[in-house]
Amino acid sequence: MEEKGAPPNPDELFRGLQRAPHNLIEALRRVQAHYGYLPLEGIKMAADYVGVPLAQAYGVATFYHQYSLEPLGKYRILLCMGTACHLAGNRLNAEFLRSLLGLKPGQKTTSDMLFSVEEARCFGCCGLAPVVMILKPDGTNEIIGRANPRSLRAAVERYRRLERGGSG
Repeated sequence: MEEKGAPPNPDELFRGLQRAPHNLIEALRRVQAHYGYLPLEGIKMAADYVGVPLAQAYGVATFYHQYSLEPLGKYRILLCMGTACHLAGNRLNAEFLRSLLGLKPGQKTTSDMLFSVEEARCFGCCGLAPVVMILKPDGTNEIIGRANPRSLRAAVERYRRLERGGSG
């Protein structure tokens, strides 16, 4: 495939994917994997390929939390805002992380593109509330149960060390 971020060749990007409306989610996933997020031209390309209106594709792209309309950090920090996690303190954890990472209101990705902080819905592990999930660039994730400022600071520092070439 072409260099990440370059305009993709639709035939290559969607290779093996049937041109049908039910494949919209997969088409959007491939566009996001190529760019690292969903730019408008990528949403349009996916919509055109599967044969749905741009408005429908945009609606799907903004409905599901796995999609982003802006570039994301290397490590995506997702805070569960389901009922149990919200009541157990994840709203405060979100405020703490935004402050720790120097994010301004409305900003979800650090200027160095290392971290993104996002809210998500239930991860299905309410007994560990509040829960934070860190999506890593290798496709794996780390679940932090009973998350608090101390455990979140430790995780951020660990990933920063990894990026500087240290051990995790």
